Formats: sequence, C-alpha cells, structure tokens
Amino acid sequence: MILLDPISTIRFHLPAMPTPISRTVAVIGAGAGGLCAARELRQEGHSVVVYERGNELGGTWVYTPETESDPTGLDPKRNIVHTSLYASLRTNLPREAMGFREYPFVSTDKPGRDSRRFPGHKEVLEYLRDYAAEFQLSELVRFGSDVRYVGMVEGSKWMVKSTNKNNGDNHDEIYDAVVVCNGHYSEPRLPEIPGIDEWPGKQIHSHNYRIPEPFQDQVVVLIGSSASAADISRDISKVAKEVHVASRSDQIGLLGKLPGHDNIWLHSMINSVHKDGIVAFQDGSKVHADVILNCTGYKYHFPFLETNGIVTVDDNRVGPLYKHIFPPALAPWLSFVGLAWKVAPFPFFEYQTKWIAGVLSGRILLPSIEEMMADTEAFYSSLEASGIPKRYTHNLSGYQFEYNDWLASKIGCMPSEKWRKQMFDATSCRRRDAPETYRDQWQDQHLISLAHEDFKKYIPAVAQ
Repeated sequence: MILLDPISTIRFHLPAMPTPISRTVAVIGAGAGGLCAARELRQEGHSVVVYERGNELGGTWVYTPETESDPTGLDPKRNIVHTSLYASLRTNLPREAMGFREYPFVSTDKPGRDSRRFPGHKEVLEYLRDYAAEFQLSELVRFGSDVRYVGMVEGSKWMVKSTNKNNGDNHDEIYDAVVVCNGHYSEPRLPEIPGIDEWPGKQIHSHNYRIPEPFQDQVVVLIGSSASAADISRDISKVAKEVHVASRSDQIGLLGKLPGHDNIWLHSMINSVHKDGIVAFQDGSKVHADVILNCTGYKYHFPFLETNGIVTVDDNRVGPLYKHIFPPALAPWLSFVGLAWKVAPFPFFEYQTKWIAGVLSGRILLPSIEEMMADTEAFYSSLEASGIPKRYTHNLSGYQFEYNDWLASKIGCMPSEKWRKQMFDATSCRRRDAPETYRDQWQDQHLISLAHEDFKKYIPAVAQ
C-alpha cells in the first residue's frame, strides 16, 4: 500500500495573480537547496541573502578528506564537518533524473569533467557551480557566515545573527522571511546496541568515512541497508579481512555470504556486543570484530533556530509542518526546503522553492492556519494508523511525484515528466537487482532519448 500525504485531487490551473510583493529573505545554506531557493526567490522579485558557513557553494557536495575528532559524531564539542561524502561516491541516480528541471544535468566536454551517466561527486559539485554561474547566484551568497541565531522579533520579522568566520565580525540583520536549507547529512544518528559501553572495539559513523585504507586487514561490522551502506561495504571489502553487514532488511533468505564476494557476509540486526569483542547477531551468528561502522542515517538539526517551541524535532520528525515546508503558525515567514528523503532531490527543491517564492510574494495563497494545522495533523494520524514511526515522516518513497505534482498545481507549472518518473522507478529496480553494475549497465535508453528531447527546451542555458 502506498501511503499518500493528504493531497487533494490535483487540477492544473494558474492561480489568481494579485500584485506581487517583494520581501527581504534570508536563506540558510548554499547547497543545492539553498541555491535553488535563491534563484526562485530572486526570480519572483524578492531581495535575497544566502548565508553559507563554508567558503564555497555546494553544501554536502563539497568533499573534504577532513573528518571529525569524534568518529561517531556524538561529542557536541567535536569539530563539525558538514559533508558526508566518501572519496569513491558516485550518484545512485542517473544525471537525467537527478538534475534540475530547468537546468538539465547533461554531460559536458569541459576538461576534467566526468561524463558518466552516474558520475562521481566532483561532477555534481561542478554542475552546481555551473548552475550558480548561469544564474549569477554567487553574488547573493555570504561565504564564511556562521549563522548563530534565527528568531522572531516584533512585527513578524526575523532576526538573523551571524559571525564571519574569516574575520570574526558579528552581524545582526532583520528579514521578512527565512528559508532554512541547511541540509540533513551532518548530524549522525546511532543505534542503541546492548553492551556497547563495554565493547572494546572502535565505532565510527559513515559521516566520517572517506577511504577504505584505515580498515586494512580488519574485521568490520557495518550496520545499515541504505545506498551508502551498500557502497561502503564493497569499498571496505577491498582491504578488510571481513565485512559483516547487519540490517533490518526482511530478506532473511539472503543472509550469508554475499554472492560475488569472498569476504562480505549479510546478517540480521545486532542482538548484543560484549567486552571480549564479540558481536552477536539476531540470526544466532557471532563474530569477533575490530570496528562497528554505522550507516544509520542522520538527525535533523537546527541549532541556530529559536521558535519558542513552535517547531520541534521529535524522533526525527520536524513539525508541525504543512506539506513538509511551512509551520502553520509561522507561515509563510519561516519555511524549510529539502527535509524529504528517498526522493530525487534537485527537481524536488525546484517545486518547493517555487511554491515558497510565490507564497511570499502573495501570488499564491496558503490555506488558513487552522486548515494547514488540520491537514498536517491528519497526515500524522494517517502515519500512526499505518504503523509508520515518526522518524519516517519525511520519507516520501512511493509518493514523491504525487507530492511534486500537487505543488505544480499550486504553482501553475507543469507536473513531473512521465519519463522522469519511469526512469526513477527503473533505476530503483536496477539498483536492487544488480547493485554491482546498475551504474554502468542499464536498459532504459528509450527514456534517455525522451529526456534529451525534453531538454531541448533548456539546453541553451546549459554550459556545453
């Protein structure tokens, strides 16, 4: 059964067109979501400032070999590293489906670029740089600006307090609205494992994984079943003595040695760990391990945001949020971009930010606070009735395109392309059935042709 966010019947129409109002808007973060927000907000006529803690744009797509002082990511005093990229990472979506709709992610003949259909992370960063250059977005970004506080002030305005990391200067500024685009791949989540406090081995979260060499000749237990878990387990197996993957996957029949690999084993979840170094699995097997590597996801984290308790993070549900974007009591002056997961993110950002920009200008109207709250509560109740934990609130697997198309109906733009939906589904199937080869062998050439035919509307804007 596909559980849909309570989305009304979709009718594509242009909304009423009152005189647009220009707002001053602060965007927190210059990753893909923040850059997209900057473009759409400025295009709508707003005055935009983007705050970026780093010294370059790209957010999580900026790779650094640096890792945090605490490999688990739990120590609040650790040095914070934003990116979670590992050196060997390639996209798990093809560039046609991954790219922005209005700026297709096509290959380029520029020197040093990666023309593969599923490129490495460096190519994605270059694409974002091209996007920013094409739409002159860098001029909106304040690099090296660490946002310390975002909160409400009199007159329904928002105070943004920031520190320039390069010179130490502090800045306090007032805006009409704030759009939060700070990503959600930098604050690790760790599982609760019985006995972990006495277990003598090393723990690490995938946030701090970069290269396999530190795991030379070691026995590694990796927890997780995500795309990164699949990638990292295979990456480490090149140098490790053994890799044991523990997950909640219901594919019990697949437990045991992973086909095609001499040193990777699949297990059920960890039952307990012990002070003699033993890791015991729920399937009854045991192994003496050197390292537990957690590919167990991330927590939403907004240390700068003060809403007097209106917006909270409860078991990784950010809420209450209308359509994963607006807190009803603070809408439209506070909004969030990109909280969803299990989606094709860049087109998703486009729909969300177009809606936010149009709502802020008054071109698009939101329902009343009461109606938004009722809608949100109905959604949460439907999740609970279906037995879906709060931490899966922002998992849009199964209905991302219905969500995008609902937003398209409000914005007055075209819904998701049929080929994009089919390509996403085809890639998901290939990734499941052929995890070793899906990035380099595919069977959807007809969809690639349809995509490139569609791209002709935008290709002049794409750097060749």
